Amino acid sequence: MPVELARHARDLLALHQPGNPVILPTVWDAWSAKLAANAGFSALTVGSHPLADSIGKPDNEGMSFDDVLARVAQITAAVDVPVSVDIESGYGLPAARLIDGLLEVGAVGLNIEDTVHSDGGRLRSSAEHAELVGALRSAADAAGVHVVVNARTDLFLRKDGAESDRVERAVARLNEAAAAGADVLYPVGRLEPETLRRLATELPLPVNAIALPDSDDPASFGPLGVARVSFGPFLQYALSARANELLARWQ
Repeated sequence: MPVELARHARDLLALHQPGNPVILPTVWDAWSAKLAANAGFSALTVGSHPLADSIGKPDNEGMSFDDVLARVAQITAAVDVPVSVDIESGYGLPAARLIDGLLEVGAVGLNIEDTVHSDGGRLRSSAEHAELVGALRSAADAAGVHVVVNARTDLFLRKDGAESDRVERAVARLNEAAAAGADVLYPVGRLEPETLRRLATELPLPVNAIALPDSDDPASFGPLGVARVSFGPFLQYALSARANELLARWQ
């Protein structure tokens, strides 16, 4: 198993090519994972928001890390592609516990955000977030698998501080995460194309963008220099809208 995990981790990292982005459909259970894998996607990411919805718990760490691991184990058993997992802000757990838990259920990547849900939803300082990224990298190194660490900042999502220098602050924050051992950088939010282009240009690592699967142009992200595209909760939302249309015919 460690050899297979190490291979999946290498494969996942290699897929991140600026200008030729890997599309990682955001899934939440074995059914959605098999749907995406059977459609030909070469890797998947598990989103906390759709996963929490699927088990009747709120996002923002309304579920436990054990809840996440139970569902991820079902997903990795159902598909043979690399799987990354949104672990929110870490559930207040040590980095080694997070890495060991993910590897035990067959995941080889993670998103880690800088909003601390277990502490009133505060924003971690850039140094604190970088320290956690570094601890995750060290724990993965100790485990012998290069877990792909996607360091996320919520500055844009939270509309934190003045808009005039938000990009500069995001770049500085993500640069610290990069220096600490991140592999991918995720300025989460629906950003203007020129903002995405600037981030992809100024940041030293592959950049993750979020997309609306039912309306965004798949070809629009590559020219901006993006290396990874995921859907957050929006694939589940789009499927829910279609399901409501079908159900409405029978009311």
